Amino acid sequence: MRIAMIAGLWALPMAGLAQEAGVTSLMNPSVRFTRSEKPYALLKRGPVEAVVVDNSAVDDEVLPGHRAGYSGLALLRHEKRRENLFVPAYSGLNFEHILDGRAQTDRKIQFEPRNHPMELRLVDAHTVELYQPPTFHHGLESCQRYHLLADGTIELTIEVVARKPSFLNGYIGLFWASYIHQPESLDIHFRGITEAGKQEHWVRGVTPAHGVESTHLAVRDQRRFPHDAPFPLTLVHSFSRNRFTEPWYFGVSRAMAFVQMFREQDGVRITQSPSGGGAGNPAWDFQFHVPDYEVGQLYRFVMRAAYLPYESTEQVERVTRTHREALRGSR
Repeated sequence: MRIAMIAGLWALPMAGLAQEAGVTSLMNPSVRFTRSEKPYALLKRGPVEAVVVDNSAVDDEVLPGHRAGYSGLALLRHEKRRENLFVPAYSGLNFEHILDGRAQTDRKIQFEPRNHPMELRLVDAHTVELYQPPTFHHGLESCQRYHLLADGTIELTIEVVARKPSFLNGYIGLFWASYIHQPESLDIHFRGITEAGKQEHWVRGVTPAHGVESTHLAVRDQRRFPHDAPFPLTLVHSFSRNRFTEPWYFGVSRAMAFVQMFREQDGVRITQSPSGGGAGNPAWDFQFHVPDYEVGQLYRFVMRAAYLPYESTEQVERVTRTHREALRGSR
């Protein structure tokens, strides 16, 4: 049964605003790159090391037992903690789903980015891109730029173009997942409210089970995206009672904070699962949407991810302030 929904009003700047010029090699011919001979690349800067991988399987001394289908950050570590933050077989900032609200039963389509070829492009010593040609079902072309900033923070720039009118509900839904390896706490933390009219405070995001109260919206996010019911990817449309007031959040693992920060105009939705990567391995995720998309038009999203020693919520807020301010000022 299809849910009848009327598109809600979005009080913030529209998410995924159309872009005239590209930043990545997707639609910017001035970007110079070489195609990687390996399915992964090591980036190191400041106290952080990251390995960016395409969606190939890898089993060597760098990435032992890495499974096919999981792209993005196969490994993230810090000089204060040498173990991988992510589940070794999986990854973080992994491009997981392309959605238009239809309840696909074919898992290959449900996880389309996992199952379509990717190309790893080397731009410079601190920058790589994952390019994916138009996908087999939705025909979405994309390029993700992973850039390691001077302090080790990762800036992820995502550009997408729909190459055919396959999104039948009029919007493009995009989903990224990070599978955290055995943290002491499965929960996340963000500034927000737990009930309408309540004062802003630090909210502890807890979801009782996979796909139950899993997605947190911004306080002014009244958008409604039509979708089939039941929808098999339960994380996407199961909303919590929490609302965030600032577009960023973090979780803690082994005395380290993993902080994900977003631009307000991109209209991010924060999603979590207590067991997305298996028992004791939560998924700390996010969603972007392009409403009223046009075929052939470029859309861009930008986020930053920081990995740093954890002392307190106030310390995380202080240390990441410059990055959040930079995102507020970016286009």
